[in-house]
Amino acid sequence: MNCDRIAALLTCYNRKLLTLACLKALFNQELKREVTIDVYLVDDGSTDGTAEAVTQSYPQVKILKGDGSLFWNGGTRLAFGEAIKHDYDYYLWLNNDTLLQPSALSNLLETSQRLRNQGEPRAIVAGSTCDPHTKALTYGGVMRRSRWRPLKFDLLEPGEAAKRCDTINGNCVLLPREVVQVVGNLEPAFTHYAGDWDYGLRAQRQGCTVWVAPGYVGTCSQNYQPGSEADSSVAIGEGLKKISQPKGLPVKEQVLHPFWEWRIFAQRHGGLFWPIYWLIPYRRLLGISLLGGRRQHRMNQ
Repeated sequence: MNCDRIAALLTCYNRKLLTLACLKALFNQELKREVTIDVYLVDDGSTDGTAEAVTQSYPQVKILKGDGSLFWNGGTRLAFGEAIKHDYDYYLWLNNDTLLQPSALSNLLETSQRLRNQGEPRAIVAGSTCDPHTKALTYGGVMRRSRWRPLKFDLLEPGEAAKRCDTINGNCVLLPREVVQVVGNLEPAFTHYAGDWDYGLRAQRQGCTVWVAPGYVGTCSQNYQPGSEADSSVAIGEGLKKISQPKGLPVKEQVLHPFWEWRIFAQRHGGLFWPIYWLIPYRRLLGISLLGGRRQHRMNQ
């Protein structure tokens, strides 16, 4: 019997309990065929004892050290690069706050095999996650909203069969060797956001396809919830400072990505009118800042 070798790639920072729960679910997968899983975990400067706790509970996990500056894209890229040296059959991106259902990995592997049988050996397969309380869709495959909004993406509801999509959220993604041989690693120009979207879009340009697996593979809460205090008002100086940081600035239903990283993404994937699509999201910052200033002016009168 053939044995599939999978490298699971995770990155973490000060989320010890979540990371342990994620690993427990990963190692408790119910698999229908022979599979080995090697885990590459980047501990990006955690101070809560995450690395020590993982080593104690799961000594087989390969832990790589970061200095706190890697974030999701940088950390996953480091783990990915190390795993690529060993030429696995599959690579699994997995957020450390994602709790997989026992059948999740079987679902992804079977979807990949079905697509291979249909003539799609270079198929990226994303797994959809839902909120653990509301059961609302949180991450998975995404579609471009329209040809006139090429950088605006909407989540694609999973169905009973695999669905073609434009690109992916990186929370739970299965990449076969054939994709990685063509596309390689994540783009180093991105720190936290956009690297997963960029990877899926680059993969399609290089002859790969992108899919979302049937059903849900697990739970993962949305990192940003609309209605936070960042939605109300922000000074222009504070806003500019935040969008220069890796996690950007949450505004309404979206996050304003770091200015120059978003420029790279827009130029690469926005087509002829990329400068317009690059700057459109930041109009919110100006509008909210002006609104906040007017409110403050009225209060001071």
